[in-house]
Amino acid sequence: MKIDRIKEILNSGESLTVEFKQSKNKLNKDVFETVCAFLNRNGGHLFLGVDDDGKIVGINPDEIGKIKKEFVSSLNNSNKINPTAYIAIEEVEIDGRFILYSFIPESSQVHKCSGKIFDRNEDGDFNISENTNLVSNMYIRKQGTYTENKIFPYAEFSELKSELFKKVRKMAVNKNIEHPWQSMDDFELLKSAGLYLKDPQTGKEGITLGGILLFGKEELIHAALPHYRTDAILRRVDLDRYDDRDDIRVNLIESHERLMNFVAKHLNDNFYLEGDRRISLRDKIFREVVSNLLIHREFSNPFPAKFIIEKERVYIENGNKARWSGIIDPRNFSPYPKNPTLAKFFNEIGWAEELGSGVRNVYKYSKIYSGTDPVFIEDDIFTTIIPLVSKTTEQVTEQATEQATEQADEDIKKLLEFCKVPRTRNEMQEFMKLQHREYFRTKILNPLIKGGLLKLTIPEKPTSPNQKYYSNR
Repeated sequence: MKIDRIKEILNSGESLTVEFKQSKNKLNKDVFETVCAFLNRNGGHLFLGVDDDGKIVGINPDEIGKIKKEFVSSLNNSNKINPTAYIAIEEVEIDGRFILYSFIPESSQVHKCSGKIFDRNEDGDFNISENTNLVSNMYIRKQGTYTENKIFPYAEFSELKSELFKKVRKMAVNKNIEHPWQSMDDFELLKSAGLYLKDPQTGKEGITLGGILLFGKEELIHAALPHYRTDAILRRVDLDRYDDRDDIRVNLIESHERLMNFVAKHLNDNFYLEGDRRISLRDKIFREVVSNLLIHREFSNPFPAKFIIEKERVYIENGNKARWSGIIDPRNFSPYPKNPTLAKFFNEIGWAEELGSGVRNVYKYSKIYSGTDPVFIEDDIFTTIIPLVSKTTEQVTEQATEQATEQADEDIKKLLEFCKVPRTRNEMQEFMKLQHREYFRTKILNPLIKGGLLKLTIPEKPTSPNQKYYSNR
């Protein structure tokens, strides 16, 4: 998080979503009660090294490493936080003093801290374990927050594809030879996976939307969600229309297979030696990308999911319920589950990593695959861009690299001087005399933005067609 934004939050004081802890030499005892309460309520910003009035007291620099390690390890200890939570913590220096900052996302589950359930209100964190009404309401609210949990009481088990249960059972056992699904019948598997629920408030029970999307026949899926579809497009020669297309309206399991077949049909595969094992970089990258496209979608949003292969990139768009807006930095981001039941299911069958690991893996392998970082943009439409390397791209990239070699520090200084008046990307690229748009964006524009040397005129909408960039230097 940027320092200006941190100062703004500190000045606004503690609230439902903001908490300060001094933790100068060690973690306050009640830090994890706050984490638990944030997870159970609306999420929030946790600052260590700040007193109750928002004054920065700082953390002893010699203790920062120990405090960070204890914070992360405790969140992965089920005796402290249960279910465990993956949460990052960031070290920030402000006016010569160090603080630690962590964004705690709202969770789809009810969490306990040392066996107690905590909730959050304007006055702080409260143990509600003994209040059955508040605990019940929390469970109901969690169930209603996520579209995947919507119950369809009149959906029949016969409207699901029985052969898919055999397939996922086999996949789960291949990943874990002792997986409990191997001894369950289809209905027990559905319930075990959280895809058949009972609403404690209304008494309704039935297959959830998640269950329908995973196992449903096409007729049932489109009765439950008429706008559901994924559009796979190849657009390399016919840029106005397409060269190949697959209009996918089947369940998520078959959708994954069709998208991976589309990838295999149209994208080159680079093999890579990882240790002593040969792996497919293409499959490593796009297994994660395809899974994210399918399971981290806001299904109430009618925007159709798109998977578009172009000459120099793969461009993916997905309906989203954004918590913020901007480019994701894999070194410093806090993932939150969009559809945690579906995500857990894909993890059980080996099609997705743990929350947060997938993005980092795509960064890791994309850099090897194409030599360029991918881009993830959080907004109402979640956008993923995976750079590609073809013969044409290699030639253009080589030319762009030769051009960039000649762009010494003096040229960057001239660009920043040029941007004292807000400029568009086209204006900046023309000023630099660079023809390769992707190279300019990834190698010059993005680093200048991340380094704070260039700012956006519309920071809340980084992909806006009206976006301009300016320098304060």
